[in-house]
Amino acid sequence: MTTKSSILFFISLWLLLNCNSNKNEVSSNTEVQNFKTKNYEDLVSLFHNWRSFESPPLLDGAPDYTKETFEQRWSEFEELRKQLMAIDTTNWSIPNQVDWMLVWAEMNGYDFNYKILKPWVRDPAFYKVVWTYKSDVPAHEGPTNHGTLELWTYEQPFSVEERIQLIKELNVIQPLYQQAKQNLTGNAKDLWIAGIRDIQDQRDVLLNMKEYDGVENDEELLAAIDRAIDATNNLVEWLQSEAKSKTGPSGIGKENYNWYLQNVHLVPLTWDDEVMLLKRELARAWASLKLEEHRNRDIDQLIAADSPEAYDKMADEAAKSLINFLDQQGIVSVKPYFEVALREHLGQYVPEEKRNFFVIGEHYDPRPLYSHFYHWFELARMDHEPHASEIRRGPLLYNIFDSRSEGTATAVEEMFLQAGLYDDSPRSKEIVYIMIAQRAARGLGSLYAHANKMTMEEAGGIHSEYTPRGWMKTEKDLLIFEQHLYLRQPGYGTSYITGKFLLENAMADYAKLQEDNDKAFKTKAFFDTLNSIGNIPISLGHWQMTNKKKHLDIIIND
Repeated sequence: MTTKSSILFFISLWLLLNCNSNKNEVSSNTEVQNFKTKNYEDLVSLFHNWRSFESPPLLDGAPDYTKETFEQRWSEFEELRKQLMAIDTTNWSIPNQVDWMLVWAEMNGYDFNYKILKPWVRDPAFYKVVWTYKSDVPAHEGPTNHGTLELWTYEQPFSVEERIQLIKELNVIQPLYQQAKQNLTGNAKDLWIAGIRDIQDQRDVLLNMKEYDGVENDEELLAAIDRAIDATNNLVEWLQSEAKSKTGPSGIGKENYNWYLQNVHLVPLTWDDEVMLLKRELARAWASLKLEEHRNRDIDQLIAADSPEAYDKMADEAAKSLINFLDQQGIVSVKPYFEVALREHLGQYVPEEKRNFFVIGEHYDPRPLYSHFYHWFELARMDHEPHASEIRRGPLLYNIFDSRSEGTATAVEEMFLQAGLYDDSPRSKEIVYIMIAQRAARGLGSLYAHANKMTMEEAGGIHSEYTPRGWMKTEKDLLIFEQHLYLRQPGYGTSYITGKFLLENAMADYAKLQEDNDKAFKTKAFFDTLNSIGNIPISLGHWQMTNKKKHLDIIIND
């Protein structure tokens, strides 16, 4: 994706990161020069204009993803991008420079989606409208349309205001799906076939809505639900009829993957780097697991909860254990909302024959999974302590937060282990290494799928076969869900391990900086600083925490 505009990006970005006072000499484009500004407030204003633009206009009441509309709006996007590139960040603080890069990355994401990813053309799951759950990261995982109905936010029975809003949102489905049949002209076989499942699942949710409290006697609401069901059924039938003609690859290829990884998600790695890293982590996790098993060979095996009562007792004790550990061991400043957020997601007892990978481990000791639920602390922080920067206050677009959100949640699983969380239960450490191996295996499969070296099913084979103890073979829905998501959203499948790697690098540089200044490294200070920076890519958090940006060279010089 090398264009004249992207060359201009790299030149301007190099100057930004090196604080070059001669930035005004970079562009010979007189239009860009006319927009020149040095005010951070102008960046914030541009950010709001950009976000307003990014939400598409409506067509018959639904977001408009038609080719004609994208083409008509492209010049407006280029104008916004020119304004961004004309901002002179010389002498700005690092946090303000970081904010500029976040807007730059989002605009790159729009550019990439328009030219390469094209989810509205290639990806039927993009048209899923009804969501029954809140994501554990700042926004829904994967490309998502702008007309979603967040059913999980509604309470039964519906209030007058909720009922009106629900009908309005249901009425988006019919025109959006009429449009989808025109827009979906792609030939990505795996994305197409797997995406049908998402729309079928929505049909089941809509049917279930008719059983909600108070709905059966509400003719207008019932009619809106029925229209949505009919539109969903028609789309499913159309997708199924078209599926037999789909023969093309679904991956974006290594070159596009590298550009996207570096210029949108700001991960300073390549496809080849990630393959090497994930292979290393997969081997390390397996080796660590076997050494832990050897060390624990004379200790009784963990016993899984075998009843709802046993599970609830275990979950309660695990939540208390984790919160007390974080607080008493000085890992992070524990806020009152931490435990509230965690206790909303303690899970419930699941019969053994129905347990998926994560639920299996959760029934032995929930703390490894609850450590990953650092997610919920971060989302609660966004509500209780909104970031001072308007650019960082809400979710970044295009899942740009993945290395930060998924990387941190994965990293702390092992960091908390190393800090002593399982001193009372050595066998629980085995669960942590099983989880790391699973993340590495599934991410490795996703890399091969994006390079079009494997189909989605073949990538799932790595995911399943290289997860210890056969824990990914017990329940197939999770396997399909995860590999489908990672094929839809480049870089997400690897973000758990690559984000962990980047966070460990940031911690190392932060610790060395303390040592160089004759200061003691304090774990709480590190995590509190990380938390204060917000849900932004680890590479930028690393820069802000340490004033070091050498790790960004690959993005600057690519």
